[in-house]
Amino acid sequence: MQPAGAIKEDTVSRPLPGEKAPYRTVKFLNFLLDSGIVSWFLLFAAWSAISRFYNATFFPSPLETIVGSWEVIADGTLLKFSAVSLWRVFQGWLIGSAVAVPVGVAIGRSRITRKIMEPLVDYFRFIPAIAYLTLFIMWFGVGERSKVLLIVYNTFFLVVINTASGVLSIESNRIQAARTLGTSEPRILFFVVLPECVPFIFTGVRLGLGGAFTSIIAAEMLAAKEGLGYLIFTSRLYFRVDWILAGVIMLGLLGYLTDKLFRVFGSFALKRYGIYDAKEFGQ
Repeated sequence: MQPAGAIKEDTVSRPLPGEKAPYRTVKFLNFLLDSGIVSWFLLFAAWSAISRFYNATFFPSPLETIVGSWEVIADGTLLKFSAVSLWRVFQGWLIGSAVAVPVGVAIGRSRITRKIMEPLVDYFRFIPAIAYLTLFIMWFGVGERSKVLLIVYNTFFLVVINTASGVLSIESNRIQAARTLGTSEPRILFFVVLPECVPFIFTGVRLGLGGAFTSIIAAEMLAAKEGLGYLIFTSRLYFRVDWILAGVIMLGLLGYLTDKLFRVFGSFALKRYGIYDAKEFGQ
């Protein structure tokens, strides 16, 4: 028998009605924000609202875009062109990154190399790849080589600048300490320099991926018979804005997914070097 005014034990341990509701609401809202659902909802809501002021031919709504693009979706054209563009992007991106990393390391490690290369890098990186489109077509033809080399050019400068910055950011006393201990220069390069600048290289390669997608569209607009750039450019002849938007959406989706996959790869394979799949914007 409990004394008067005593509170039952199960009443104390049991949460008050609705006590967990605010927590669950906040958790659900955080999930929506972290997953990007809110961002996409706001984007499509704004798109739908703006489309109400125009006719479907000029500025279709999201639903009208899907319906109007069903022809290129159903016959596999959109998927095929996406695969073609993605393969071109990967070729140029990988080659450009593979060339840029050693050059960036050399610029950061060698004062003479830096004095020679820095003016050239600072000059040519401001010339967009599309400016060379006509020249590349004349020099390398309208085949795959000109498109891939255009991507290599656009990827190279983004990766080389980040790599050189990473090498130059290494504290000189660490290298001096390794030399004092009798470590050879090749071992300093592979066991001191490269591990320290991995985050810079990783960031540069990510930026190079974005540049690769930009340049491939420019190349496919004028010198291709397949690819998303070709679809976007030729759809204007038929005034099919829905097809254009379908190509643009697919381009952004491919870039978004490949960047996500690359970040996940980095968070697993390069975690020991400080690479994490951060949720902050741009990281």
